[in-house]
Amino acid sequence: MSKLVVTAAITGGIHVPSLSPHFPYLPDMVIDQAVGAAKAGAAVVHIHARDPKDGRPSSDIGVFRDIAAAIHAQCDAAICVTTGGGLGMSPEERVKPVGILRPELASLNAGSMNFAIHRLADKIETPRYDWEIPYLKSTEDLIFPNTFRSITAFTRAMDAVGTKPELEIYDVGMINNVKYLLDTGVLKAPLYLQFVMGILGGIAATPENLVFMVETARKVIGPRNFVWSCCAAGRAQLPMTLLAMTMGGNVRVGLEDNLYMGPGRLATSSAEQVEAIVRIARELSLEIASADEARTILGLKGRSAVGWADAA
Repeated sequence: MSKLVVTAAITGGIHVPSLSPHFPYLPDMVIDQAVGAAKAGAAVVHIHARDPKDGRPSSDIGVFRDIAAAIHAQCDAAICVTTGGGLGMSPEERVKPVGILRPELASLNAGSMNFAIHRLADKIETPRYDWEIPYLKSTEDLIFPNTFRSITAFTRAMDAVGTKPELEIYDVGMINNVKYLLDTGVLKAPLYLQFVMGILGGIAATPENLVFMVETARKVIGPRNFVWSCCAAGRAQLPMTLLAMTMGGNVRVGLEDNLYMGPGRLATSSAEQVEAIVRIARELSLEIASADEARTILGLKGRSAVGWADAA
């Protein structure tokens, strides 16, 4: 087993400010929590942009660049830039940061799905901003679109600048999508798969399902053709990442996926979750990959080749 790559997903495009006083919904908060997560042991930080005025998910390249440059200047973590974006963004908005910022890693969603988080609106009594509750409720009628055409376009945009795709697998059928794209030459092995579990509309976060996903990927894609990681939404985060570690996978934690540290106890930062998973990994005698070791494991181009390096 190689060293464990820990990723911290800092803010995402799902949660809204009123769900937790610790949620990083402004750019400076995202920067601080990303750097803290890296210091706690995360080799990779996964970032989305947020509007500096009200924390709404944003596709503004300047905001992305400022966040990435500040993180780059303060730690050596590899930075993964989203192409999932925020709810309702067009494919063009979502992929734009790749060509301009040339990140080492970028998320690449492997199929379309219902992406329903509308039940989170019930947790908010008094929203901080007026966009939050309508944003959450709109997902009851949302399809997160990732067609073969858009996946191909996103992949080619990444190939053009040497960015490694992190393939987000929300359900088992998406493994077949990946195999098709591999067979047709759109994707090239070795792949990096991120099994995303527990989203309403995707596969449930259960031990049986994680085993099924990994075994299916081994049979369909081939065990030598990918490395993998697991993340899970909400209370499933820690149990599923613990299982993933024992199965030889890598892990992702962070406030994008889960706002809590335990029943009724909000996490104060993504770093707190990283500290917990690192502590558990060491109890299991697993070695934690440094940022440069993660770059080797995942096949990344290196931090000097990104588009924000001169701005750092």
